[in-house]
Amino acid sequence: MRPRLIATDLDGTLLDDQRDLSERTVAAVRAAVAEGVEFVLVTARPPRTVAPLAERLGGRIEALCGNGTLLAEFATGRTTLIHSFDAAAAIEIVRQLRPVLPEAGFALETGFEVHYEAAFRVGAVGDDRRILTEDLADAAPTASSIIKVLSRSAERSADEMVELARRTLTVPAEISHSGGRGLLEIAPPGASKASALEWLCARRGITAARVAAFGDMPNDLPMLRWAGIGYAVANAHPEVLAAADRVIGHHAEDGVAMAIETLLI
Repeated sequence: MRPRLIATDLDGTLLDDQRDLSERTVAAVRAAVAEGVEFVLVTARPPRTVAPLAERLGGRIEALCGNGTLLAEFATGRTTLIHSFDAAAAIEIVRQLRPVLPEAGFALETGFEVHYEAAFRVGAVGDDRRILTEDLADAAPTASSIIKVLSRSAERSADEMVELARRTLTVPAEISHSGGRGLLEIAPPGASKASALEWLCARRGITAARVAAFGDMPNDLPMLRWAGIGYAVANAHPEVLAAADRVIGHHAEDGVAMAIETLLI
């Protein structure tokens, strides 16, 4: 049965090894949309880094960003907040994690900008809404929303950081990673790619059985399990490969595009 909605992660899944969209991927997505299939990007990224990709795919593309914390509708410019932390909870997460991740830096993502301390180590800062702060506790109350607490370590794997956070945190939160080396991502309680996708589909009258979802990392697992068919790309994390309904080609070899082409037959 052809899906009514296709949901896909970006990095390591839809995008190639240059973090870009191949011509075949763009063509496959546009063909699906032209035939009436809704197409939603479901990503840990904030809207500002998804917008250029959505524009290339076509004006009707939407994105569930920040690991299921907000919906970005690029055609209208509208953003809908689904989940967020209050400032006190976000700062308490940082306070609890510092002793177990002493070498790490922390940051607060709002969906519109990211407030980070120097130890978080971002690349060259341009005009992409990165705000360096000496004290996140001072920045948090001024943030329009806080959709993720981030921690980056050069000494640990993301899997190790997730395990440490799960053993340490007492603040209600969703702990995951999306494959970034040494990058821990903590979302508000109830936020996940699955919960956001379920919320969106309920608004559209689409059942899980009519959804095909694609992913590669542990933060994709809830979405792949919720969807009628969950696809893992060949390069996926071992947990994702084990849980997926189907395994398709490598992300750098147009695996998702080829699967979409098959779904449209």
